Amino acid sequence: PDTVYVDARKLKALLYHISITFDLYMGARLEQNIAVDGGGVYAARAAAQAAAAANSNGVDDLGNQSDRNYCDLNAGILLSSSVIRKMRNNLDWCVRNGVTNVHSVNIGRCVKYSSNLSGCQTSFQGVHEDVYTLQPHIKLFKDLNILARDEAFRNATAVHPVTATDDFYRLHAYYSRYHLELVQQRSFDLERKSYQIANGTISNDILEIRWPLGVPLGSAPETRHDIITWHLINSTHIFLPNAENIVEPLSHIDKLDFNKVLEIGIAYAKRKHPHLQFVNLHTVYRKFDATRGMDYQLHLNMRDDTRLSAGELVTKSFQVVKPLGRVEVIPSPYVTESTRIAIMVPAFEHQAADGVQFIADYERICMQNQDNTFLLMIFLYRYDSMSKGENDPFKSLKTLALDLSTKYKNDGSRIAWVSIRLPPMLSDTPPAGDIMLNTLYGRNEILSVAVADLALPKIGLDSLVLMASTDINMKGDFLNRVRMNTIQGFQIYSPIGFRMYPCRFAYFCRECETCDVSQGTGYFDKWNYDVISFYSRDYVQARQRLESTLPITRSDNDIEQLLSHPNQKINTVLDMFVASQLPLHILRGTEPNLRYGNAIRHYINNGGKILKCPALEKDDVTSNAEQPHISNEIPQRYDAQRADTGDNTQAPTGLDSHKCIHLASRKQIGDAIIRYEDRSILHK
Repeated sequence: PDTVYVDARKLKALLYHISITFDLYMGARLEQNIAVDGGGVYAARAAAQAAAAANSNGVDDLGNQSDRNYCDLNAGILLSSSVIRKMRNNLDWCVRNGVTNVHSVNIGRCVKYSSNLSGCQTSFQGVHEDVYTLQPHIKLFKDLNILARDEAFRNATAVHPVTATDDFYRLHAYYSRYHLELVQQRSFDLERKSYQIANGTISNDILEIRWPLGVPLGSAPETRHDIITWHLINSTHIFLPNAENIVEPLSHIDKLDFNKVLEIGIAYAKRKHPHLQFVNLHTVYRKFDATRGMDYQLHLNMRDDTRLSAGELVTKSFQVVKPLGRVEVIPSPYVTESTRIAIMVPAFEHQAADGVQFIADYERICMQNQDNTFLLMIFLYRYDSMSKGENDPFKSLKTLALDLSTKYKNDGSRIAWVSIRLPPMLSDTPPAGDIMLNTLYGRNEILSVAVADLALPKIGLDSLVLMASTDINMKGDFLNRVRMNTIQGFQIYSPIGFRMYPCRFAYFCRECETCDVSQGTGYFDKWNYDVISFYSRDYVQARQRLESTLPITRSDNDIEQLLSHPNQKINTVLDMFVASQLPLHILRGTEPNLRYGNAIRHYINNGGKILKCPALEKDDVTSNAEQPHISNEIPQRYDAQRADTGDNTQAPTGLDSHKCIHLASRKQIGDAIIRYEDRSILHK
């Protein structure tokens, strides 16, 4: 009943030691409560029941002496699921025989008949449940300090009867503090024992104690590819951060972290070596282990002012560990894999052939398998292009969409389209070198926001939207992950797809579309943000927050206004969600079932030749700087590592070099160079 306070921590610890395969009917017996409460409420109840028995031929509500062996409901009863199932199977008998006014007896008789248990179990498998009964004269607001001296009260799992709401809060505060003190005492004892053991009494080969205490050891690599390497850093840059770059500037967050660690290291060095003065850094290494945290190795140049040779430097080494906090599972709303996905795929005129191939793949993956999806093609017309008739650049796409919608009409699968007219400044034929960029929007990723603004009204507010690209090749498992990882009002999903190397383009590898991801076939393109999934309502709320700095595109004529927006940090839909500061999680992770590379493959099949990436051309840097409202300048991204200026701003320097498509891995290019040099040596 609601007059029982239960210490959930003790109850959980108690039940942990009881096997679930046995019948359990545990609590405080009726006869015990009557005996203990002499002069209390239970004695009064017993007296009333005895009087009733005198007026009913000697039969009271407790029946006979065996009824007093049942568990008292007023103190709480522990029942195992096996006993409850047996009671449910005999519910008719229990109702017909529940004739007394004492519910404890009715429940006890039902348990006894259903499970053949003789009576209330005050202990089971060596586990005993302590129940404390409050006397009527006890007032918790003034007597709690007296009860705290009673060991039976401190060890009680349940306390009853509690009739005042404030008393529940008092008991909860007391037991919470009691458990906190126990945890602190155990922590102190463990720390004391650890230091006693670590003083050399027992060999460290047996104990395997590592520094610092309480921090887990680093993960042991299974293969040589799993070894976590140390990275050389200084106050401004990190060297060999990945397989793509030799040196990169530290991000703003990494700088703050490095400065804090260095400050702590210098302060410790002064305490450890008071006669030495810090001069400068010798070297610094760092390593991040997801099971341990961030490790730093500081090598500091210090000068000993007490020596005669004051100019001589001494190098002291220190290790600093920033351990990870307690990892907690984030509770999230329940989702299923049956949600309908609205896939939005934009296409420029020069990507019409890629769109035909994408629709063919969509039919094979989704429409033939009756996947719960809907495809909305978004045709981006130039300012002076025909949108109807034989001269329509998207005529083949429209015809294919109508044919497939008719073919799969009975399955509920269909393909629709929306036409968008681009402004004159974006209607020129894109340079051929743009095929080497990793985004379908080329130099103007901000168009992705305009596409979403104009196309979402055709879908609805409660739809799950996946913005995709004609450059991708996806599998059904990827769509299921989109459904599970995109949660309305809670989370958006931005997958990092695997970009396949153009093997027939550069001849560094063998082309294989069905192969597993590997270093020899491609790489995860973390700089591509074309694919993102979200709910329409979340997108609308985010756009409304940024309408003052990023105007909403309500018609084709508003695209030109969007291109000249003052907030140059927003260039993609993901940037928009981050800048809106909407209380949403952003899940961004590698997705092997999402692969890029169709566009470059079609370009090769049509006889295309190798081009230089425009992000690396100096001429483009100058032209882009002159027209910042058209080209996509480098934003201050949240996941990039770039040098910051003193006022936390960054000067525009043209296209980002990370937008270039990689033709091969470092290893493949190095092998090719070695083979080429070997041939030249043999030729000589």
